[in-house]
Amino acid sequence: MSEKKGNNGQRGGMGGGPMGSFAGPKVKAKDFKGTLKRLLSYLKPQRTNFILVFIFAIFSTVFTIVGPKISGKAITRLVEGMMNKYGLLQLHAQQDKIAAVIKANPGAANSPKVIGGLDQIKAGISKIMDINGGKIDFTYIRNIILLLLGLYVISTIFGFLQQYIMAEVAQKTVYNLRKEVEDKLSRLPLKFFDSKTHGEILSRVTNDVDNISTTLQQSLTQLITSIVTIIGIVVMMLTISPLMTLVVILTLPLYIVVTAFVAKRSQKYFATQQKEIGELNGHVEEMYTGHKIVKSFGHEKDSVQEFRNINDRLYNAGWKAQFISGVIMPMMRFVSNIGYVVVCVVGGYLATQGKITIGNIQAFIQYSNQFTQPIVQTANIANIIQSTVASAERIFELLDEVEEIEETADSKVIELPKGEVKFEHVDFSYKKEEALIKDMNIDVKRGHTIAIVGPTGAGKTTLVNLLMRFYEIDAGKISIDGVDIRDIKRGELRSMFGMVLQDTWLFNGTIMENIAYGREGATDEEAMQAARAAHAHHFIKTLPDGYNTILNEEASNISQGQKQLLTIARAILANPTIMILDEATSSVDSRTEVYIQRAMTELMQNRTSFVIAHRLSTIKDAELILVMDKGSIIETGSHNELLAQNGFYADLYNSQFAGANLDNEVM
Repeated sequence: MSEKKGNNGQRGGMGGGPMGSFAGPKVKAKDFKGTLKRLLSYLKPQRTNFILVFIFAIFSTVFTIVGPKISGKAITRLVEGMMNKYGLLQLHAQQDKIAAVIKANPGAANSPKVIGGLDQIKAGISKIMDINGGKIDFTYIRNIILLLLGLYVISTIFGFLQQYIMAEVAQKTVYNLRKEVEDKLSRLPLKFFDSKTHGEILSRVTNDVDNISTTLQQSLTQLITSIVTIIGIVVMMLTISPLMTLVVILTLPLYIVVTAFVAKRSQKYFATQQKEIGELNGHVEEMYTGHKIVKSFGHEKDSVQEFRNINDRLYNAGWKAQFISGVIMPMMRFVSNIGYVVVCVVGGYLATQGKITIGNIQAFIQYSNQFTQPIVQTANIANIIQSTVASAERIFELLDEVEEIEETADSKVIELPKGEVKFEHVDFSYKKEEALIKDMNIDVKRGHTIAIVGPTGAGKTTLVNLLMRFYEIDAGKISIDGVDIRDIKRGELRSMFGMVLQDTWLFNGTIMENIAYGREGATDEEAMQAARAAHAHHFIKTLPDGYNTILNEEASNISQGQKQLLTIARAILANPTIMILDEATSSVDSRTEVYIQRAMTELMQNRTSFVIAHRLSTIKDAELILVMDKGSIIETGSHNELLAQNGFYADLYNSQFAGANLDNEVM
């Protein structure tokens, strides 16, 4: 139970550390390529929108990527303006110095050296003045800033459109997938649900589908953006300096080595963390659902101690997983700083050679810092996609399950069913090598009550399942009013039946809604009439809100007997032709049993009824009693006839009143 609960969180632990899913446990599909191809086929109806998402992602990323290089132009112009202003001040200072020399010694004015110096200064001043009058070109810088703002606004708009369209693509795709899964579940036979736990089916329908939804909505667009960003950054760096680009690319192996080193050591701890989370969830659920038993037998301390043990193991695994994965960021920053130093040294050298501007060095440093992020994201997304394909494979396994036998094209409808049921030479087995029912023959007349008794595993419930076509027979024929049930649509067939089971089922809602569930379109008055016939009206009226009383999730705010009366009222409202009763009184007190027996008598009146009996005292009045053992009917007859035979039924009946060994009791 505990391990099953651990499956309910597909992404748990995969994004817990600073590394994200790259350090988390990998969940791989058995057939990755085949499953991925099948999953992508669900995107085909949305391919136009998907292409638009791809285009918008490219535009959004490109407009962002060109920003650093354009801002570099502004920085270059700003630095040049400041240098020109500083140079102009220096030249004027030199000019003033020469003027002071001439003033002190007028004869020096005709010196070739002085004249040449003045000419050089004037030429320098003239050259600087030709460049924006020797001032900082704030107009150019302002235009660059406005251009950048425009580019970033456009990039944001494209990013918004990308997410908006991708949301529609993801939700429509998942909507169709959920619909297909739900339709499939309605077509699966009962044996599928008998062989799977509720938690497993629920996990596939909810968690696995949600995993795909999240990946389509977030990870797929991130993957596109990351790939475009990597390509775009490399192109922009190459336009600035191929040599410096080579320096940055040479640091990539270091990133890979560091990431692989940490991921290898952290994955086992993330896997342990997931296992312990599952154990903890399972323990908490078991203790919560069975808290009365725990308290009754005084095991609170044991329960708390078990929780502490699991919690300690979870703490240790979680701490190690988070710590080891947390080491990745300092190590990657270390590698990034090494690359940063090398880029600065090479960039500085190239600047002194006049081969690169200051603005381009600044832009390149920005690109080199941005270069690692999309690489790590791509690695993370690759793992997420593996997990997503594994989820898709689980869903496709469900979609590929063998369905119920298809309805016949010329299916028949019994307009006014009488309720005459016949089993003719029926064989059935859950496993081919182990026959359960062999050559069963039953002829049930209209309005008769047929009781089915026998020990556990005799085939009593199986017989009912065959009657309603929850399972298909291996051989023979089952007919209602002379019509083979295989020639009747399952919906039409099952609408003839009403069921009151030992395990009551009521949903979260009002009492009125639960009774009205028996027949679509039933009025409140009809539901109340059914409640009166089921002897449930009195207790309902004593509740604070009467028929508007809301039953909680497990309907624990009313007693077991009251639940059973409500299910009988629901069956009465359905007004079926054939009733199936699975010992509705086995878990109630004697006084409540009297009310339920009265309600059941009302329910079975003028109807063909199949009663699975555990208490033989409740079936004395049945027209026919079938005694089953190991899948075969070994005795038939009325109560008195079977007692007179002094056989298997007589032994069962007498054991219930003589306090015989439990091995001889029914169920």
